[in-house]
Amino acid sequence: MTLMDHRTYLLSTICATLFTKLHQKNEKKITERRSVTSMAKTQAAHSNSKAASLHWTAERMLSVLLLAMGPVAYFNPGPVIDYSLAAALTLHGHWGLGQVLTDYVHGDTKIKMANAALFLLSTITFTGLCYFNYNDVGICKAVALLWSK
Repeated sequence: MTLMDHRTYLLSTICATLFTKLHQKNEKKITERRSVTSMAKTQAAHSNSKAASLHWTAERMLSVLLLAMGPVAYFNPGPVIDYSLAAALTLHGHWGLGQVLTDYVHGDTKIKMANAALFLLSTITFTGLCYFNYNDVGICKAVALLWSK
């Protein structure tokens, strides 16, 4: 393997680890919210609102980051921005679809199934984008090729 291959592999491994850890934290928060007893709901309301506030802030920061990544990807395409886009786009989609599921899926079993399906979809998406970045031209150059025709 060349040095670039090692860097690409390392970056994809780091992105996959971060994505998994973020998902585990999100699942832990969802489980904690469901397990709160009726007596402790008032005490937990403040901590849940704090977690929700931090999550909302993270979503907005990711959106701004995605806006900034557009020009960077155009002027400086490369493996780092390709894998960063793969991680950011997957996380953005995961959080967005998670909100749709929260609004429209009801019942414990259905929620668990929907969350499992969402995690599977996000994992497949991230893996596919990383595969595309590693074995093809990458996200940045692919978009440039689409615009050039």
